[in-house]
Amino acid sequence: MPITRLNEFHAHPGKEAELRAFLQSIIVLIEDAPGCVSVTLLAGHDDPTRFAIVEEWIDVAAHQAAAGRIPPELLAEFRPLVAEPPKGAYYQAI
Repeated sequence: MPITRLNEFHAHPGKEAELRAFLQSIIVLIEDAPGCVSVTLLAGHDDPTRFAIVEEWIDVAAHQAAAGRIPPELLAEFRPLVAEPPKGAYYQAI
């Protein structure tokens, strides 16, 4: 069953541009993953430190398999950019 994954990110103040660039760079890796239908990066309307990625997948297993596509060295670059751990959840249309 198709699913939607919502991911939320909160940049450290002053790191917004760096986090945006990082998220844009990993979207390419996500889009090319088997089972990915679409990926959209959103910036907070009222809070420039907030970002969200909306992912559409054919199923949860496809999303979980794609997580390994992001190299550990990229994840190491990510950690200093965020003020708190990212949040994410799966949703399905009703």
